[in-house]
Amino acid sequence: MDEVTESDVLAFAAERIAQRRPAQIATVNAEFVMHARRDSSFLDVLRVCDLRTPDGFGVVLAARRRGLSIGGRVGGSDLIWSLSEQASRLNHRIFLLGARPGIAKQAADRLASRFPDLVVAGTYPGSPYPPDDASQIRLIQEARPDVLFVAFGAPQQDLWIARVKEQLAVPVIMGVGGSFDYVAGAARRAPRWMRDSGFDWLFRLVRQPWRWQRMLVLPQFAFLAMVRSD
Repeated sequence: MDEVTESDVLAFAAERIAQRRPAQIATVNAEFVMHARRDSSFLDVLRVCDLRTPDGFGVVLAARRRGLSIGGRVGGSDLIWSLSEQASRLNHRIFLLGARPGIAKQAADRLASRFPDLVVAGTYPGSPYPPDDASQIRLIQEARPDVLFVAFGAPQQDLWIARVKEQLAVPVIMGVGGSFDYVAGAARRAPRWMRDSGFDWLFRLVRQPWRWQRMLVLPQFAFLAMVRSD
């Protein structure tokens, strides 16, 4: 976990775009940590990411317990807005890849409505599977984005980014999970007070009960964060 604020991420993105150096940003939450414990390939990707932000109340508390100076959560659902706002000011181009058909376009339209000077280089539902890499890489290369948001869900999106990052040559590539649904208005985020107090998981569970199996890792994470020191 990197000790960064949202402002740090924006500065990092602007620097990489100026340098034209590809970078992968991962927004790490408790599910990421638990999955990385049992999937060495995902763990390797997180270790070599250019920037890892704390995305979740649990990982913020765990990081502080480990002695890191983490001010608060820096999640993809917030960064997609702030990076797009910065892109509109600095004349950077964004591309939205992933989610269900039509959702990326709806999300892009809403971002462009919020930030009228924003240049949307393209949107595409896409796929994280290797047979589709060549066509997607070509599409993105032709669009020439400065910032690429990838919504394939974790860990697929992060593994895909790591696999094709150098070929894409996009300065800033970030996995954003289900953020397109929130931006497009297809799903509701938890109220701010629930996110700030760490109960956003409960809001998601009530609205999406099928997530209960995925959320079983949360008490495991909490236990490990409290008792483990390695």
